[in-house]
Amino acid sequence: MGIGNIGLPGLLLIAVVVLVLFGRGKISSLMGEVGKGITAFKKGVDEGKSELEEQKAESAKDVTPEDQKDKDKV
Repeated sequence: MGIGNIGLPGLLLIAVVVLVLFGRGKISSLMGEVGKGITAFKKGVDEGKSELEEQKAESAKDVTPEDQKDKDKV
């Protein structure tokens, strides 16, 4: 019986012990902080993606010299 075979009764026992040790208020505030951390992480990932897309758009700008553009129009 290794640590991988805890099962449902073992998990329930662990949950009850954690609840007794820390109390319901601490656990709920901890879960709230975890939720805020996940939200901040997702926001950072989205900002990073948008920043990369902006860099790609800037690098794709037309860099043809002005005198070449004039020749192409004629």
